[in-house]
Amino acid sequence: MYNIHLPKLKLPQPDNLQFKPPTAKIPAYQPIVIPPSDLEAPEDVKQETTEQPEAPKLQIPVIDIQMPLPETAVVVTAVTTAVVAVATTSITSSLFEPIKKKVQKQFQSKIDKWKEKRKARKKTSLPN
Repeated sequence: MYNIHLPKLKLPQPDNLQFKPPTAKIPAYQPIVIPPSDLEAPEDVKQETTEQPEAPKLQIPVIDIQMPLPETAVVVTAVTTAVVAVATTSITSSLFEPIKKKVQKQFQSKIDKWKEKRKARKKTSLPN
C-alpha cells in the first residue's frame, strides 16, 4: 500500500578512517627534598658570613635619641598612599557635597510636613 523510501547512508570504508588514540596528561608532582635538621658542613669548608649593613639612624640632639630611618621603598610607598588617599577624599567630598545637601533638604521638607500634619491632628482631636 504505502511505499516508504528511506535514504541510504554512505559510510566510509574502515581502511579510509584515520584514528588517533586519545591522550591524557597525567598529573605528577616533583618531590621536595628537605635536608635533615642535623646537617653540618664538611670540616674542610669555611662558612661564609655576610654582614648586614647597619641601618641608618637619625640622631635627635635635643632629647638625645637615635631613631632608625626606614628604607626608601617604604617611605615612597607610604607617601604615595597618603597622597592618593587625600586626593581621593578631596575629590569625592567636592562631588558628593551637592548631592548630600539635596538629600538633606528633601528629608527635612518631608519631616516638616509630617510635623505639621501631627500638629493639625492634635488640634482637631478631642481634648481628654
